[in-house]
Amino acid sequence: MLLSFLLKTVIISLSGVMAPGPITAVTVSKGTQQPHSGAMIALGHGMVELPLMLLILIGFGQFLEITWVKVFIGIVGGLFLFKMGIGLLKSISNTRINQVHQQYTPLQAGVVLTIANPYFLIWWVTVGAMLITGAYQFGLWGLVAFFIVHWSCDFLWLYFLSSLSFKGGQFFGKRLQQIIFAFCGVFLLFFSGKFIYDAMAIFF
Repeated sequence: MLLSFLLKTVIISLSGVMAPGPITAVTVSKGTQQPHSGAMIALGHGMVELPLMLLILIGFGQFLEITWVKVFIGIVGGLFLFKMGIGLLKSISNTRINQVHQQYTPLQAGVVLTIANPYFLIWWVTVGAMLITGAYQFGLWGLVAFFIVHWSCDFLWLYFLSSLSFKGGQFFGKRLQQIIFAFCGVFLLFFSGKFIYDAMAIFF
């Protein structure tokens, strides 16, 4: 039954999107400046997810399981997060804090962070592939419904995070923004190290 499958999709999707990660950190940091940034990050995220879902449907998932591909994505993604993390930490002392962290728009951040996250790709090759297979049993409309439901979970959660961050930043001012930037910067550096470590561990 399609309804029960979509309910399972909601539960699994929320468990994934609500888990702390790079997108969470950037959504919170950008949310201090723009309350709608979470919506745009979710849109960028979905712009990567939809074609990836279709590619997995036709067998592209096997390519993402190749060792050198996983290592490459992990190292490049880790270096990208390192750059973003350092940028956030440097911005803490910036007196014009409202203008920092503008290297990427929320939409661009959603796209780049999604592509650079090896765990995102692993999720789609494993759990995501299982859900795609289940959705395909209901035909084209099953796939469409699956994508809409899955992406809606991303959208609602990220929009909630950015709105909450913006309200906090407006209420507490620059000091809270600096604390959020520091926390998110350290968080991104942690994931940077983890991405690179896990990629190198594949060889050893």
